[in-house]
Amino acid sequence: MSTSDISSVTNLLAEAKVDKINEVSFKGQSLKLDEAKDALPIVKAIEEAKDVQSLRLEGNTLGVEAAEAIAKALEKRPEFQRARWSDMFTGRLRSEIPPALRSLGGAIIKSGARLVELDLSDNAFGPDGVKAFKELLTSTACYSLQELRLNNNGLGLGGKILAEALIECHKLSTQAGKPLELKVFICGRNRLENPCAIALAKAFKTLKSLEEIAMFQNGINHEGITALAESLVYNKNLKVINLNDNTFTAKGAISMAKSIEHLDKLEVINFGDCLVKSEGAEALADTLKNGVPALKELYLAFGEINSLAAVKIVESLYGKAMEKLDFNGNCLGEDGIEEVKGTLEAADQLDILGSLSDDEGDDEEDDDDDDEYEDVDEDEEDEEGTTIKDPALEVKGTAIIPKKENTQVC
Repeated sequence: MSTSDISSVTNLLAEAKVDKINEVSFKGQSLKLDEAKDALPIVKAIEEAKDVQSLRLEGNTLGVEAAEAIAKALEKRPEFQRARWSDMFTGRLRSEIPPALRSLGGAIIKSGARLVELDLSDNAFGPDGVKAFKELLTSTACYSLQELRLNNNGLGLGGKILAEALIECHKLSTQAGKPLELKVFICGRNRLENPCAIALAKAFKTLKSLEEIAMFQNGINHEGITALAESLVYNKNLKVINLNDNTFTAKGAISMAKSIEHLDKLEVINFGDCLVKSEGAEALADTLKNGVPALKELYLAFGEINSLAAVKIVESLYGKAMEKLDFNGNCLGEDGIEEVKGTLEAADQLDILGSLSDDEGDDEEDDDDDDEYEDVDEDEEDEEGTTIKDPALEVKGTAIIPKKENTQVC
């Protein structure tokens, strides 16, 4: 290797940047931290570390006093970036969680830290919990936030409070010259329903920076889905959209199809168990045929999609670097399954197809089965219920009724 080549490699290595996260982790230790003294091991680890960019507390349970002790240690950590605090209030009273969250959030604000990740998933704090960390979410500490994970918190109407906080944070950070650029928003299993979905859609329009949105299993129907669809257009860098287990119907699916057409970086679409229907699937096929060039994974399981619509979807994927296609639990039928497989095989894409073991069969098969079942019932009724009027076969006479004997009960 020449001297110039060695110099070039040296320069490249010098320019390369490797992000190293210094983390204090007590993940999964099942610690029951009630009082301040119970939190001493965590406090000591925070105080003795050279620097603390990440703190993992999931799989433990924090009381108010323990949280206050940990918070006091965090006040001296301006380098802190990642609060990985999922599942850390197991068995706690609902009233204990908000003050604990306020202590921890207040410490981050006081330290002057700039968060990159905030994960509070699997903590059942509901709307009160959102109110408790709203101050943190609208503070300077979150102007730099890139990942917000709030999965399975029982938010309910707290989703509206969350949406307002995100909009407020964006407004304040923009005024400060550092607009919030949130990239990952995870908020599944939270009973958000339409009102909160609509409120969050407004926040998404404001942010314009999202790369991943996951709002699965939230009881959202086509009204909320349409609002979310309209907001996606504003997030041009979106790569992953997961709305699994909500109720699109054809209306919602058609709205979504119109929106994703403009998302050239979209790689993963998960509309499984969303009842997109055949009409909705055909609308998606029309969009995918000429758009969404970066698509790699498509999930459309359990959507009441027939074989005709499924084949259109498959044909729309020609030329795409697909890795996964999920059609399980739809209404393809045996012939439809063979047609889907044949179409994929012709395009050398058969390996992307997932299991079809839960296919519901096509509509025609169901109709035939119903007709056959009904015919058998009718025949049986004719055999058992027909009255034959033939004088020669009539039985005539006097009915004999036995006399009742007098009985005495002792």
